[in-house]
Amino acid sequence: VQLQASGGGLVQAGGSLRLSCAASGRSFSQYVMGWFRQAPGKEREFVATISTSGASKRYGDFVRGRFNISRDNSRNTVYLQLDNLKPEDTAAYYCAASNHLSVVVITSAQYEYWGQGTLVTVSS
Repeated sequence: VQLQASGGGLVQAGGSLRLSCAASGRSFSQYVMGWFRQAPGKEREFVATISTSGASKRYGDFVRGRFNISRDNSRNTVYLQLDNLKPEDTAAYYCAASNHLSVVVITSAQYEYWGQGTLVTVSS
């Protein structure tokens, strides 16, 4: 599967963005989907994951209710709504797809497919 992330941009602290990740292929609904981020000079960090049906979700500890992951299997797309953004949220955000048998997947090594990343910049 090929993934194309979009929706990043420059926003002021407290603002919102909606990231999208469009997948090619006919098996999108079979993949657990996730979002990760990587800030300059830092390691890649887990942000959120969603099960194949969308019923189960998990978030990184830093999210604290500010982000929401969702998916539309009819559109082969996963979304990440980012609210109440902070300067420390500045990073490249990557979507990923996993064939792992778990309901949700929080480990980057268990994702087989990655998008190219979309840059989110939050100004103070």
